[in-house]
Amino acid sequence: MRSDANIAGPMTDPVPGPRAESVGEDVSRETPPPMDDTPIGRAAQLAVEALGRAGEGLPRPAQTRVMVVANQKGGVGKTTTTVNLAASLALHGARVLVVDLDPQGNASTALGIDHHAEVPSIYDVLVDSRPLSEVVQPVLDVEGLFCAPATIDLAGAEIELVSLVARESRLQRAIQAYEQPLDYILIDCPPSLGLLTVNAMVAGAEVLIPIQCEYYALEGLGQLLRNVELVRGHLNPGLHVSTILLTMYDGRTRLASQVAEEVRTHFAEEVLRTSIPRSVRISEAPSYGQTVLTYDPGSSGALSYLEAAREIALRGAAMHYDPHHAHQTGHQNNQRSMSEGMQ
Repeated sequence: MRSDANIAGPMTDPVPGPRAESVGEDVSRETPPPMDDTPIGRAAQLAVEALGRAGEGLPRPAQTRVMVVANQKGGVGKTTTTVNLAASLALHGARVLVVDLDPQGNASTALGIDHHAEVPSIYDVLVDSRPLSEVVQPVLDVEGLFCAPATIDLAGAEIELVSLVARESRLQRAIQAYEQPLDYILIDCPPSLGLLTVNAMVAGAEVLIPIQCEYYALEGLGQLLRNVELVRGHLNPGLHVSTILLTMYDGRTRLASQVAEEVRTHFAEEVLRTSIPRSVRISEAPSYGQTVLTYDPGSSGALSYLEAAREIALRGAAMHYDPHHAHQTGHQNNQRSMSEGMQ
């Protein structure tokens, strides 16, 4: 029983006297006090607090932040990160659009968006110049969250784009023509560095890289950073790696902490303080057409994504007022040379 109280930390009050008094003073409290001493009760209370804090409202970006979620290494939690960060930002009060650029359409599935072959999709936008507004669908579970779905047609888009005029900037032009107000656009890229990912990098200003806390985590990262450099040099001078998020973190293993330490050493300014734990709930949520935020709001995964979204929003506000933005561009060059050195 004593260890339970220790686990709960400041959320519980093991002394019965003051608890009875505080309940008397605050009758509006929805969770009955005895429930706080159970794991479910603590999870519910944490979820209520986190979602309450989400409603506090974070600083809105001065202009739409277009974030490209990229890592050509598969299985690092790219799609999971895209949809859960998007849902978290929306729960914080932002208007968020997820652009699903992965032909597998996993982001669309996780958001409960219909994306069978006949549905108007991001393929029609890229190949047939269809307006983005005609393919965007609202996500029913989360207010303020929208999705431009991917269909299987997107698998052939890489080849079809080759012969089109301005093939690298078709997504950028579609986003610029989109008139609905948005705070964030998160683009979920395929696990490759082809024309779809290039379209995303030309359309975006920030690259968000999820890195799995496992062996070979940094493998291939140098190539991704070199591609960011190429796109910045030739097509999009404003592109930079703004955020690195550690995913599938298991604090019980020495390897996870070693990988985290190595990533923080190479990318001190970009890595979020919040890391995403390895979680069954995060893995289960997409099969129910949900993000972990609605599937299990009290889970460690949901709380971690809410906190990561909070960090991203606050960092963005700080960057907006940072007069030394030019320094950040120089810092990216340092990143590149370091990444080359660690391959």
